[in-house]
Amino acid sequence: MSTVNLGKQHPAAYQALTALNAAADTAFDECGLDPLVSDLVKIRVSQLNGCAFCLRMHTRDALAKGESTDRLAVVAAWWESQYFSAPERAALSLAEQVTELSVPERRTWDDGSLSDEQISAVCWLATVMNAWNRVAITSHYPVGP
Repeated sequence: MSTVNLGKQHPAAYQALTALNAAADTAFDECGLDPLVSDLVKIRVSQLNGCAFCLRMHTRDALAKGESTDRLAVVAAWWESQYFSAPERAALSLAEQVTELSVPERRTWDDGSLSDEQISAVCWLATVMNAWNRVAITSHYPVGP
């Protein structure tokens, strides 16, 4: 298969994904979770999907917003560290479940740390991030120094 930039080939679909992204970001901004959780979710989903382009972008975003390098260094194994709060742990676990769609359904994140609004916001954020990862990986977005 030749490399095709999906956004350039079908700009209307790309713009629709951009609009969905904006709606998911708004839902997340209004759900009451710390804004840095959004970046952590985007980074974790991108790690699971192997999207270097999105990993670099969202890691830079998180650092610019004040996220620590220690927390970013261990987000791939968040469950083994003591760096993350209960809501952050629940959001990361839920984002993994949305990304991996495990069967039977895992609900290890469901410890009461997230409200229904927060659960929905994290699910939408993870869904959109999965879509962006697939666009970036399929389009072979360049990632270099």
